[in-house]
Amino acid sequence: MTEENQTLPEFLLLGFSDLRALQGPLFWVVLLVYLLTLLGNSVIILLTQGSPALHSPMYFFLRHLSVVEVLYTTDIVPRTLADLASPHPQAISFQSCATQMYVFIVLGITECCLLTAMAYDRYAAICRPLHYSTLMSWQACTAMVGVSWLMGIITATTHSSFIFTLPFPSHPIIPHFLCDILPVLRLASAGKHRSEISVVTATVVFIMVPFSLIVASYARILGAILAMASTQSRRKVFSTCSSHLLVVFLFFGTASITYIRPQAGSSVTMNRILSLFYTVITPMLNPIIYTLRNKEVAGALWHMVKRQVSSP
Repeated sequence: MTEENQTLPEFLLLGFSDLRALQGPLFWVVLLVYLLTLLGNSVIILLTQGSPALHSPMYFFLRHLSVVEVLYTTDIVPRTLADLASPHPQAISFQSCATQMYVFIVLGITECCLLTAMAYDRYAAICRPLHYSTLMSWQACTAMVGVSWLMGIITATTHSSFIFTLPFPSHPIIPHFLCDILPVLRLASAGKHRSEISVVTATVVFIMVPFSLIVASYARILGAILAMASTQSRRKVFSTCSSHLLVVFLFFGTASITYIRPQAGSSVTMNRILSLFYTVITPMLNPIIYTLRNKEVAGALWHMVKRQVSSP
């Protein structure tokens, strides 16, 4: 490690300090969205854990997805709220920046893998129903979740060890509200090449490959739906997949725009808005989408509400 990194410089997060007129309103919006995210995902966790009707592989994955969303936003939002409450840019220590990025990568990669597992579950249920109980046994589901977390940990460890052993200026300034990979990597004064290669490789492997697998799964599902003779059966099958598809496009769409689009000419403000969307807004939308567009989840929620109201 270089002498510059041995001094462990503090990073200065600019956040939204250049948009002071928006900091106050943005603080309350982000706080409200964060509270809704915690509430919505906590409800999903309780429903999928406590309702016998939701004890299936799809909802097992959904429960883990909600756990990831709660941890994901908690890694980012409290610090963002503290920065929004201050009129000046706030410093973040070298260790805190590295920790935030590490957790951010672990949870982001884990979510990619969980969404892919959920797509495979739908493929197995619709295209291979006779083998579903074997393909999606509880041992297989547990293994898929374990592999998802393991891939997140491996990727985060690789990225963090590459990035945070690079030499940084003595007073690095991050034009962002979190220690994201690309803004921090651009601060390094030398040796960026190997980290840039790892970022591109991880982008291809953990954004494009999972998304391609999800698209392939739903292409097979679409073929199975079109082969169904009953319009009612088609509608029922499509309704079970539409929630997951919407979540997939929200997550992978914003991630692809952020990490794959050319960085030349991209504005700092646009980068922050996109990051705010997939780190704050999307985790709030997921439980809403699954509750409103999924009859089983909505039914379980209604039964839970009635049980709480009728209990003394």
